[in-house]
Amino acid sequence: MAERAGGYRIGIDVGGTFTDFVLADPATGAIHTFKEPSTPHDPSEAVERGIRAMLEQHAVAAGSIDAIVHGTTLGLNAILQRRGAATVLVVSRGNRDVLELARCRMPSPYDFSLPRDEPLLPRDRVFEVNARCDASGEIIARPQASELDAVAERIRATEAHAAAVTLLNAYLTPSLEDEVAAALRERLPGVHITASTRVWPEMREYERAMLAVMNAYVHPMLDAYYERLEQRLRAIGIDADLYLTASNGGTLSVASARDRPVDTLLSGPASGVVAGCQLAARLGLDGMVSIDMGGTSCDMAVAEGGAPRLTTRAHVGEFPVIAPVVDVSAIGAGGGSVVWVDSQGVLKVGPRSAGADPGPVCYGRGGTEPTVTDCFLVTGLVDADAFLGGRMHLDRAAAERVLAELGRRIGFDGEDAAVRAADAAIRVATAMMGTALYKELAQRGVDPRGLALVAFGGAGPTQASLLADEARLDRIVVPLAPGTFCAYGAMQSEVRRDYVRSLRVRLTAAPAIDAVRASLAEMEAEALAWVSSEGARLAAPVITRSADMRYAGQAYDLAVPLTDADVEADAAALAERFHAEHARVYGFPDRESEVEVMTVRLSVSRALPPVEPATLAPGAGTPQSLGTRALHVRERGVEATVYHRDALHPGHRLTGPAIVEQSDTTVLVLPGWDGTVHAEGALVLTRKRGA
Repeated sequence: MAERAGGYRIGIDVGGTFTDFVLADPATGAIHTFKEPSTPHDPSEAVERGIRAMLEQHAVAAGSIDAIVHGTTLGLNAILQRRGAATVLVVSRGNRDVLELARCRMPSPYDFSLPRDEPLLPRDRVFEVNARCDASGEIIARPQASELDAVAERIRATEAHAAAVTLLNAYLTPSLEDEVAAALRERLPGVHITASTRVWPEMREYERAMLAVMNAYVHPMLDAYYERLEQRLRAIGIDADLYLTASNGGTLSVASARDRPVDTLLSGPASGVVAGCQLAARLGLDGMVSIDMGGTSCDMAVAEGGAPRLTTRAHVGEFPVIAPVVDVSAIGAGGGSVVWVDSQGVLKVGPRSAGADPGPVCYGRGGTEPTVTDCFLVTGLVDADAFLGGRMHLDRAAAERVLAELGRRIGFDGEDAAVRAADAAIRVATAMMGTALYKELAQRGVDPRGLALVAFGGAGPTQASLLADEARLDRIVVPLAPGTFCAYGAMQSEVRRDYVRSLRVRLTAAPAIDAVRASLAEMEAEALAWVSSEGARLAAPVITRSADMRYAGQAYDLAVPLTDADVEADAAALAERFHAEHARVYGFPDRESEVEVMTVRLSVSRALPPVEPATLAPGAGTPQSLGTRALHVRERGVEATVYHRDALHPGHRLTGPAIVEQSDTTVLVLPGWDGTVHAEGALVLTRKRGA
């Protein structure tokens, strides 16, 4: 077959079990997916193998690839498993215990015996220098050359590969950290040096120090990985722009990711949320809640107005991340979560997971504890012969044996003990997820009415109808290829970076509005300079601004979006903008109190050329079925019509109970739900009126 030329794009998502690939042709909208077993010892090996196989399968020349967008959890896993580089921290004299003290919070207010979390760096890897600013940003101490020589010698003795520099109040005067960092680079060649104010210059000494430490901790490992990745791509013959997915839902060039790898730590779940937002927008949906249910957990995120919600209160393990990231929360179990009975005879699901090895009992790899996937199989939701498109046969008899044994422990006897136990476990998991979902929505101030549930991941579409019924959501959207949806989202993400300046000014003070404008102008110049170097094929830059504001004396800030008019307005108008936002979120303003601007924020983005999904050939009426299958759902048996996803075309309709099988997942359509197929292949399920 002759190779085709053209500007193709590849999206990659590296998972623990599989590395997912999406190949897109922007000219036609054609999308091709591919899965390659992951290689944890060197993920770039699976990336190279997968790209080679995918290009050969679809007869695409390596030279026709214009852009590759790659998502990975390497940095996140290194921190969670504490496998990063040997790292040290340099602080102002008297601040050596910044990581030990943290926020002085106990692990539990009810159990004094619980051990405290260990800091990422022990105290003997924290070094002091006589350098600091006062609360106004004035430099009141600079280290002498002899002191820097001594500190560098002590760092050299630790055989550290990376160092972070965090000086008191340096967010107001970053030049002092720059001086110390430059002096250490000169004295410590080969050591990666991170200045905290070049990562995130925001007040809160512990959080800023922690972000700098995490950046330094993963820097050598990710720098080496990106180098290997580029070498492997060159070996294939690919000379394309390489981007890495970022925690804020955007992407970064490989040069930017190598400079500030901490920006990629929480990028794994963010790409799927971005793709969900885009799909919801194409369907005309204003708000959506996404669920990404994989092997270990089910993650949820909320989007309104076509954009994911961001948060500055995320954590990597127990460590805070104050830079903006997509607001994703774990709300329940995954397909590999273990089903068990506690000492009181109560049925539980998770949080332990069987993982990919040994995995669920039905995988036949030595697993001995029942999982959610085993329950899906025994209740008929998953077909033993159709799993992964028939490439993997599941052992239903083994799953039934362990579930029957578990069922007897909770009072289920007879031949149907296994199926009753499996159904009970699914109902427990669903109830847990529904409760957690409502809690997360309430904490975000989101009304669930009218939200659509966008379900992806290997187990998300199987669980979606059950969760929607539990949470009383009336619409479900299942993408055409939910198992590789995160890779698709990576490919569609915009180049984006966020900027911040801490001010702490009251709007009643005369220079306050001038300080706000000056900080925004400084960040905009920095942002435009950065984004201009991120690629030649990108669209024009888009700037957005916001301010974290509060009433004087409050402990928490409220993020207020700022338009161009807001920036040009006077202090009174800006205060009124905050009053209106406070009233919208909390139901009331307090115009008697003074308003403080604590922090101003700016983000810049540039879009890659869009990939418009191809429109599928239309169908009409009811699609051709594969027959029927007996299911056991919510304590009763039902006969479901079975369809294959490839047989569903725009215009087709189906009615629950039904099962839709495809190579990367199984979609459950409950009784009381109808399904239609969107033009690009997305399956839209709608609750019948009165159901």
